[in-house]
Amino acid sequence: MNQYHRPHAKAKAQATSRGPLAWRGFARIGALAFLSAAIIMGLNQGHHLDYDGSPWMKLPGKLSGLIGLAADDVRIAGLSHHEPDVVLAAIGVKPGASLVGFDAAHARKLLENLDWVRSAQVMRMFPNQLEITLAERTPFAIWQRDGRHYVVDESGSAISSIDPSRMPGLLVVTGEGAQTAVADLVNQLEGHAALKLEARAASRVGQRRWTLHLDSGAVIALPEDGIDAALTKVEALNVETGIFNKGVALIDLRIADRIVVRAQPGLMKAEEMKVSRRQ
Repeated sequence: MNQYHRPHAKAKAQATSRGPLAWRGFARIGALAFLSAAIIMGLNQGHHLDYDGSPWMKLPGKLSGLIGLAADDVRIAGLSHHEPDVVLAAIGVKPGASLVGFDAAHARKLLENLDWVRSAQVMRMFPNQLEITLAERTPFAIWQRDGRHYVVDESGSAISSIDPSRMPGLLVVTGEGAQTAVADLVNQLEGHAALKLEARAASRVGQRRWTLHLDSGAVIALPEDGIDAALTKVEALNVETGIFNKGVALIDLRIADRIVVRAQPGLMKAEEMKVSRRQ
């Protein structure tokens, strides 16, 4: 027969008293650990631990990694002219470092404040994945001002992070307002491929019209209006006579019914000059 023995009252009291004590111990340890982590994270966010040579530099990331809060998987899409390190530096993220307190909306605003970023999307996929998608501003021309060169996009906004020497194929423009007016000129040149290849620079005159500078050294003075018709005319003249490579100094198209040509001294024959003037 199975017999039930009632536990001794003293033993029961001891077992009952150990439960709360054990839980209180665990709670204290957990609180201490949480407080320590919070202090370290606070120091990290205040950049007190990330100075060069700091033995604590990687500690917050390691602690975050233990609970899945470190930036272990960072994906960046849309880069053409910039490196991923530039993106991460702009939002204060290092691979493997802590993501505690990371604000995706704030990171997006930081990126869109960069002059080379047209738009940005930042998504944090918990616990440790970060996805960044960027649309860069497209280098469109090089604006020369006061002896300095700036890469600009189609709207004329400067892209300070791109070295102009890396963009040798872009048209160089000078003159007041040239950076904002260049889009129309380049669009006009798109329909005249041969002339576009010859053009290396353009100067804006009086914020009204353009003067093209060709690789051969020739200068083409364009009218204020009817640019496409003027480009068609001079391109046809070049096909017929090869005038771009005959020592021409100036091809003046500002008068609608004539082409005025000025030769470089001693480099263009008189008969060729007459042919050009009759166009």
